[in-house]
Amino acid sequence: MKRQLLIVDGYNMIGSWKETHTLFQQNRLEEARDYLLEKLSEYANFEGIEVVCVFDAQYVPGVRTSYKKYNVLVVFTEEDETADDYIERLAGECNDILTQVFVATSDLAEQWVVFSQGAARISARELEKMVDLGKKDVKNFTNSLMDVKPRATQWSEEQINQLKNLMNKLD
Repeated sequence: MKRQLLIVDGYNMIGSWKETHTLFQQNRLEEARDYLLEKLSEYANFEGIEVVCVFDAQYVPGVRTSYKKYNVLVVFTEEDETADDYIERLAGECNDILTQVFVATSDLAEQWVVFSQGAARISARELEKMVDLGKKDVKNFTNSLMDVKPRATQWSEEQINQLKNLMNKLD
């Protein structure tokens, strides 16, 4: 099975997702980024994929930096490099016989470029829905576990009491 890599245009998601857009409008950009990264991490863990989230340096000027947060590789581009340029280059480099690349952006021009490189494209709204569905799947799974009745024990009441007494003695 191919390795799956999801490359996310960070500020494009922040501007499109309901929760992050609200935070951005309230000048809470750091919280919006953190929320996005947390949701992407949950999705990545549930789906078993790698995620790279790319942000333009226009909001965080300085030299390019990258780090892991919530199991997501976070990249801030160089000051004169757009997230689109970085994403297009990364998608082209990584999309090969062993890796299927998905690019999440609602930028139509960027979608066409990555599509021409063989990568799959996902809009911001589609990714938001996929993340929400993944969250619901996890919730349904944990709820189903809560509905499972414990197995009947083969221990007698006397044996259980003896075990409790031994445990109390150890305390």
